[in-house]
Amino acid sequence: MQWPDPESLRCFVAVAAHLNFRVAANSVHLSPAALGQRVARLEEIFGVRLFERTTRKVLLTEAGARILPAVKALLDQMADLQSIAREGDGPGPFELVIGTRFELGLSWIVPSLTKLNAARPERSLHLSFGDSGDMLTRLEQGSVDASVTSARAIPAGMRYEALHPEHYCLVVSSKLAEAPGFDSCSSWGELTLLDLSSDLPLFRYFHDTDEALDPWSFPRIEYLGTIAAVLYRVLEGAGVAVLPRYFVKHQIADGSLTELAGNDSLGSEAFRLIWHEGHPFESELKELAAELRRIPLT
Repeated sequence: MQWPDPESLRCFVAVAAHLNFRVAANSVHLSPAALGQRVARLEEIFGVRLFERTTRKVLLTEAGARILPAVKALLDQMADLQSIAREGDGPGPFELVIGTRFELGLSWIVPSLTKLNAARPERSLHLSFGDSGDMLTRLEQGSVDASVTSARAIPAGMRYEALHPEHYCLVVSSKLAEAPGFDSCSSWGELTLLDLSSDLPLFRYFHDTDEALDPWSFPRIEYLGTIAAVLYRVLEGAGVAVLPRYFVKHQIADGSLTELAGNDSLGSEAFRLIWHEGHPFESELKELAAELRRIPLT
């Protein structure tokens, strides 16, 4: 009997996870044609069709659904065997590309690289910067191995490890807050709302806890694209904004920002390290997540 090779099995798992040959091919760094050939080879070896394919959708067949758990278990066992075989000598050199938001990467991950590299000299970490949407796209395309994100929705076929909670606070410049006639309970609603983009991804953490407050009731809304730009404008006294607590804790401590609402009244998220299910370095990504959890947000 001919035995299937591990890479073809990984291709099968990828297609089963995405139900899209193009996306699955990106995730395993193959062309759609090459991926299709590997799946066809498996179907020939097993003597069954694994997927029903039309011009509009891809579905697992009953046979494909039956063997999927066994294939995943087999791949896990093969990864364990590789780890056991390397235990005596330690792992060889390997590289991981990690996607991150600009501000989080610059304030937390970049300053942590020296410590991370010293702990695992055989591991080379590379960073890819972008916004949350960019990171998920690059992960789908396979141009990064994993991404650090606080996105609420984790796409199907992804694994993740929680890193740190992300709390938010509503802030204004202390000069504004100390101005005569400013009421911290109501006057801020008369200021310009500062946020990243038109879907108000930061202010939603406030709006989700007080849906009676219509963000469009602000006299003006200004979109700035990055958290650092929002912070700059808040410090200038240009308006009010919801910002991650870790990112503004020093400005709150030194008195340049005044907090109008904090952890108790705003929603929160969690930073996660996410990657594709079945990634060949999944155990290493879990270890990296454990290391990052031990490094406080700065």
